[in-house]
Amino acid sequence: MAPLKSESEVISELGEGSDHGRDQGLEFEEDDVMPGFLELNLDELEISEEQIADNDRRQEDEVLALEAIYQDNLVVFNNQGGHRSFQIFVHYEVPDGITISAKFHSGTGTSNTKLGTPTEAEVASNSSNDKGFLYTFGVKYLPPMVLKVLLPKSYPSHHPPYFTITTQWLDKFRVSSLCAMLDAIWRDQPGQEVVFQWTEWLHGSALSHLGFTEEVTLWSPHDNQMLADCRAISENIVPERAIPILMGYNKKKCHEAFLSNMHQCLICFSEYLGSDFIKLPCQHIFCSNCMETYSKMHVKEGSVTKISCPSSKCGVHVPPLVLKRLLGDEDYERWESLLLQRTLDAMSDVVYCPRCETACLEDSKSNDAQCSKCLFSFCTLCKDRRHVGEKCMDAETRLRVLQERMQPGTTTNEQLRKQKDLINELLSVKEALKDAKQCPSCKMAISRTEGCNKMVCSNCDQYFCYKCNQAIDGYDHFRQGCELFPREEIARWEENMNARQVVAQVRAELFAGQANHPCPHCGQRNAKEGNNNHLFCWACQKHYCALCHKVVRRSSEHFSRKGCKQHTSDP
Repeated sequence: MAPLKSESEVISELGEGSDHGRDQGLEFEEDDVMPGFLELNLDELEISEEQIADNDRRQEDEVLALEAIYQDNLVVFNNQGGHRSFQIFVHYEVPDGITISAKFHSGTGTSNTKLGTPTEAEVASNSSNDKGFLYTFGVKYLPPMVLKVLLPKSYPSHHPPYFTITTQWLDKFRVSSLCAMLDAIWRDQPGQEVVFQWTEWLHGSALSHLGFTEEVTLWSPHDNQMLADCRAISENIVPERAIPILMGYNKKKCHEAFLSNMHQCLICFSEYLGSDFIKLPCQHIFCSNCMETYSKMHVKEGSVTKISCPSSKCGVHVPPLVLKRLLGDEDYERWESLLLQRTLDAMSDVVYCPRCETACLEDSKSNDAQCSKCLFSFCTLCKDRRHVGEKCMDAETRLRVLQERMQPGTTTNEQLRKQKDLINELLSVKEALKDAKQCPSCKMAISRTEGCNKMVCSNCDQYFCYKCNQAIDGYDHFRQGCELFPREEIARWEENMNARQVVAQVRAELFAGQANHPCPHCGQRNAKEGNNNHLFCWACQKHYCALCHKVVRRSSEHFSRKGCKQHTSDP
């Protein structure tokens, strides 16, 4: 009979190759990877050399088959002392999801729970003293169990394999019940190779055996750990540690599954691998090509404040790290500078130094500012030196003074150039403000060329009334005093209406019951003339079809054998 092997000898044989667990998303401590056997009794029976050779052949065939089946999930250790040893990662994927719940007690700030299914007495006790709250979350992936196996020379003819089951999220008492089931499988088929059956049972039946069909309830470790099987390896971790492990592993596996599967882009509707997609914080996904084109278009047009999720009615901004990946260094620097400039322009207390153009904060009480770069103190209204106690000049007075300074011999060439630039700026502002209004939010000058008095600022998207210059939300403002359309705009519109438009408008009003054909361009309803389906909108002067409600560009092509009928009677 072979001599007994100590625990340290078995550990040294099984311990090599344990770094593979980190590749599987596990973070075992050194003591957790190896079994805490009190004493492994490798009881090698006295069998013939022929039987040993036959067992060795069967073990070799079994290990080769397991390597082919489980591939990267199986790690074979170095063969020491004539014993084969390996470990198998048993993964758990729940496509429909499974709920993880843990009870936390508000009185102590910690959980008083056990990992597993509570007894009726425990449920009754907890229900009567329920002062905490229940925390639940769903997962699709559970951290794997690790089945470590050592094959004695008498296996499989006479003796079962030695094994341990290591887990991060089950308590030792529950893992012990799994060990007992593996023993039962061996007893049902002695003399047969059983490692594959063990692995498949752990993969397919372990959760149901523990009562985890739809929900896993986290409970604190059992007090009586001495009754647990020494082959069950567990940290006996409390829910405060188990929850981050479960959530972190599930997040990692979901991300890996997303990268390896095909998805449809919400912009171009093409299908690509997940690795070619950009997932935004709102969980909407778009292919990298579409997002790159979308982002660069906004940067090129200068609308940097509108780089948000392309999905309608979402509005979540694209994170800067994602933009840096999409835009590249040059466009990303332009985006940063434009965004900073827009942000500063939207701040009412930010002005620019007239000497070095550095952004400065304005003192709203005195309308003064001091540049942090060149230390120049200036008036924020006229951009000249501070004039404490003196009334500031208006734009016209300032313009006149500057024009007087432009006389030959009074200034240097550099001063002359700066004063010319300032005069041109003041003249431009003066000319622009003749027919423009400033946005009440960002103060940008906006002119109305035609249309109604409801304006929207292209810089900050603020709606305002062009007549009273007040910020508004919708059309309710125009029911309280201000008119939506200026009288001169209405007069101009009436002058431009031709006789055909007037006739069509009168017909639409006289035959309101028949004017049930809305224009696809402006929505105005128009009446049919007899049975003719070729309609002319008096409002926008578009031709369209009364049957399909599409704009008619060429009557001969639209009303043809393959198209719509030009003459039909309404039902």
